[in-house]
Amino acid sequence: VQLQASGGGLAQAGGSLKLSCTASGSFRSIANMGWYRQAPGKQRELVATITSGGSTNYADSVKGRFTISRDNAKNTVYLQMNSLKPEDTAVYYCNADVYRTAITRYWGQGTLVTVSS
Repeated sequence: VQLQASGGGLAQAGGSLKLSCTASGSFRSIANMGWYRQAPGKQRELVATITSGGSTNYADSVKGRFTISRDNAKNTVYLQMNSLKPEDTAVYYCNADVYRTAITRYWGQGTLVTVSS
């Protein structure tokens, strides 16, 4: 199973970016999917998660600005990021809880988001 993330880049404060992450390989289904981020010198932190049924959870720091969604047919999770702030600058990692014979969490390679002031 591989997760391929894309969509990172440079944005100005107040701008928007949309991240995508697609799972590929052999598996039965995907349960939860999510996005985490790690800023320089800081620990990785949760940004948002979404269940297979569409229930979402957000970090307080991104509520009202970021939206997580998924397309189950495409095995893809998205993160729409609006009203970006310089403190959103980080490497963003997607993950997926994939069911093969058991549920295993897989991680994408990370995509860099840089927000300039």
